[in-house]
Amino acid sequence: MNSNALLTIGYSTLAEREQNIKFLESFENLVIVQGSTAMAANLPGSNYKRIELPSKGVAKSRNAAISNAETRYLLFGDDDITFNEESIKKAIQFLEEHKNISILLMQAVDEKNTLRKSYPKKAHDLKLTNSGKAATYEMMIRVEDFKSKSIYFDENFGAGAKYYLGDEYILIADALRAGLKGRFLPIVIATHPSESSGNLRNDKADALARSKIFSRVFGIWAPVMRLLFILKPPSKRFGFLLTLRFILGR
Repeated sequence: MNSNALLTIGYSTLAEREQNIKFLESFENLVIVQGSTAMAANLPGSNYKRIELPSKGVAKSRNAAISNAETRYLLFGDDDITFNEESIKKAIQFLEEHKNISILLMQAVDEKNTLRKSYPKKAHDLKLTNSGKAATYEMMIRVEDFKSKSIYFDENFGAGAKYYLGDEYILIADALRAGLKGRFLPIVIATHPSESSGNLRNDKADALARSKIFSRVFGIWAPVMRLLFILKPPSKRFGFLLTLRFILGR
């Protein structure tokens, strides 16, 4: 099968930002529009499907992309993402050659073509201990594996939810615990502006959200993992009292 027919790019957006999407017409494009659609754009091209959701929250939008994707693979996008077509084809080729891999993580650069964070130098298998910095637009999944295991984003987390980050890591954790395999490849898949909701802000809301992520992923072991998170270089600082509350999950 032609690689172009294997992939859907599922974009999450609001109606007023829909016109900002930079489509790759050689792949299937699925546009999930949330909130009011009164300002909905007349999108160019024919290779896309548009779904309107009355709800808010990026995890709900991502889940709609999983549910409605009809291709073998799904790549998650936003209205401010520019994807690299050649890198996408390399990722598809890798997944075609490695049927045991259900989720692939890659790299992204900012508007200055600088890597957005410190990525590993070499490819490696995904584990709970090395997937915490994942961003959704770095992620390609094998759709049927996720559907067959009923693995979707936790809608209590992510932009637009009470706990505004961590949805990507929780999805990976749920997938790994369900027996799916993941892999990181040092391939630059996308360009994304340097500002992000996942940037460490060191305030009370940030500490609470991150604390809940650890509770969701590690359960009774969450306090230990929070302590390791605080101590791991570069060390995180919320202030003494907030750090203590973060570790204890209170």
